[in-house]
Amino acid sequence: MGYTIGFTGKGGTGKSTIASIVVRYLVKKDLTPVLAIDADPNTTLGDLLGVTADDTVVGIIDQVSANLNNLPAGVTKERLIEQKIQQSLGEGHGLDLLVMGRPEGPGCYCYPNSLMRETIGRLHRAYKFVVIDNEAGMEHISRRTDRKIDYLFIVSNHSIHGIRSAKRILDLAGELKITKGKTHLIVNMSDKKLPSLEGEIAHLGVDKVDYIGESSELARLAALGKSIDELKEDSEFIKDIYKICEGAKWG
Repeated sequence: MGYTIGFTGKGGTGKSTIASIVVRYLVKKDLTPVLAIDADPNTTLGDLLGVTADDTVVGIIDQVSANLNNLPAGVTKERLIEQKIQQSLGEGHGLDLLVMGRPEGPGCYCYPNSLMRETIGRLHRAYKFVVIDNEAGMEHISRRTDRKIDYLFIVSNHSIHGIRSAKRILDLAGELKITKGKTHLIVNMSDKKLPSLEGEIAHLGVDKVDYIGESSELARLAALGKSIDELKEDSEFIKDIYKICEGAKWG
């Protein structure tokens, strides 16, 4: 069963960017194959990795559900959806990408998550690491059978509001009975401890805290819509994330 690394946090904190660099680290260290799962409706992980999935889980479910009268003989709806999900995986060097997608209209994630849970349960056996980029509500993780994350990153900005949001996310994980092996807070866009945040952070009860400074090169690439692959290995931002990965000792 693949070692699962989860990312959660409010939008705009750099969560998906950091998740993509962790995937890059795993590939660089030959800790492959890696399954990267974009479970955030904003679906930016593929762009950051430079990998494109052929379809989304939600899109596949919608397509198959709209054509139930044309199912291949002897193939159930669930089996066809699973086949199409596996075929939709975006392929990169040492990694595959699975994209959840955004429901159209007022629909919910319940059925897509149920299918994704079962499919990922089987996919896990084929990957050494699974990296899941979640939205703050962690809807996908909450519906997994095991509800287990081996290593959970919570990404925040350098504000009291951001740290309090991280606390609510951790509280939600507890309410959803999500098992967390290790919890790691990353305070992004600040390369040093801020006295005004220390009291708030102390109440989180996380296993580890790291601060990461802003990167002008990263901001430039984001403005141009470029892949994170174009960020050089000797950049301070990359080195900071790699140092965090080394400290986690996943290998």
